[in-house]
Amino acid sequence: MRSKLPQAGTTIFTVMSELAAKHKAINLGQGFPDFPMDEALTEGVHKAMRDNLNQYTHMNGFPLLRERIADKVNTLYNAQVHPDKNITITPGGTYALFTALTALIHPGDEVIVFEPAYDSYIPTIEINGGKAVSVQLTYPDYSIDWEEVRAKINPATKAILLNSPHNPTGAILTEQDMRTLESIVQDTEIVIISDEVYEHLVFNGHSHESVLKYPALASRSFAVYSFGKVYNCTGWKLGYIIGPDEWMKEFRKIHQFNCFTCNTPMQAAIADYLSEPDAYLLLSKKMQVQKEKLEHYMSATRFKPMVSNGSYFQLYSYENISNESENDFAVRLVETAGVATIPVAAFYRQPPNHQVLRFCFCKKDGVLEEAASRLVRAGY
Repeated sequence: MRSKLPQAGTTIFTVMSELAAKHKAINLGQGFPDFPMDEALTEGVHKAMRDNLNQYTHMNGFPLLRERIADKVNTLYNAQVHPDKNITITPGGTYALFTALTALIHPGDEVIVFEPAYDSYIPTIEINGGKAVSVQLTYPDYSIDWEEVRAKINPATKAILLNSPHNPTGAILTEQDMRTLESIVQDTEIVIISDEVYEHLVFNGHSHESVLKYPALASRSFAVYSFGKVYNCTGWKLGYIIGPDEWMKEFRKIHQFNCFTCNTPMQAAIADYLSEPDAYLLLSKKMQVQKEKLEHYMSATRFKPMVSNGSYFQLYSYENISNESENDFAVRLVETAGVATIPVAAFYRQPPNHQVLRFCFCKKDGVLEEAASRLVRAGY
């Protein structure tokens, strides 16, 4: 068989997780919480099953769930979205991104992608015959050089792919970023695809700048969200996408021939749970506590923390420890200290030599403390 992705191999997340298991290491690489989700949500699934909500729901998603999402978006972002026309429930955020890009991209289309980039972006563009045009975020704050973006736009530019809060860096877009983006795409037909799965994980007094807050952007954007990141249920693989009427019709043409619809009882449970907004409104405050605990424990090491204003992740520089490549150093940490991280180089096609690792802090206190202790004991 001739491969459509000849350069693709096993993801770095799988590689590092397998290495962690082999060496019985603490896994601060893959981004999922290790503490339990709210029992009210799991009980909601049981109730939905007992109420016989076990058959297919609507292709676009459980109706009440879409209504609750529309209400939430209106409250948070002052954005009027129609639950039937503009919202589709999906089996996770990555699926939503894949399907949106598949609906939009034709052979030869270009998509501007900011690197380091979540690992699914570029393969999805390429598998649809598109070309990923990279703009590297500015080190060390990982901000966007908008003048470089302007310079790379041409008649083949179909879309710009955003991610804020950003994985892997924890950087966030500001209001000024959004206003600049508005000016760049004005009088063009460029589509914005906005990965906002960490929308409720924003720290240090900042707020999430969704494309939905900006009418000139919302009218040309697909925005992608994840329930797994909000409710500590990544294994449920449920998310949703919001977009303009005509674009959503194209999205659903592909969606109907792929998964068609998503898990009904879990959608019903989340629909009920959305009536308790504190569950997502207080998430940033709760997760910032874990972030600060990791920083406290890591202060005893020789790692240098970098700015992180969002997501599950904190980058640490090891430039004072070693000049090894990120991949080699990450492997050495697993083997000698029993701590697994993710090398940021894995999120680039042509990685710069920045000597930075990604640590995930959505873990129990004891796990974070023991990970830092292991690094100290190993001389890091």
